[in-house]
Amino acid sequence: MNKPLKITKIGNSAGIVLPKDVLARLRVGPGDALYLTEAPDGVRLSAIDPEFAEDMELAEEIMREDRNILRALAK
Repeated sequence: MNKPLKITKIGNSAGIVLPKDVLARLRVGPGDALYLTEAPDGVRLSAIDPEFAEDMELAEEIMREDRNILRALAK
C-alpha cells in the first residue's frame, strides 16, 4: 500500500485523514488510540500499545514456565 496522505491544518496542529480501508485494516474508528513507534525504515502506526504487548509476551512466558505452580495455586 503506497498512498500519499495530505497533512491538514487542525487548529494550531496538523493531522492526516486515514482512508476508510486503512481504518478497517487497523480495526479502529473515531475515538480509538493509535501508537506511533520508531522503525528501522521510518515509523510504524499500530492500534496495539507496544509496551503492553511486550508486557503480555513476558507474562505468557512466565505462565508457560511456571504452569505447574500456577495450576497448584488455582486449586
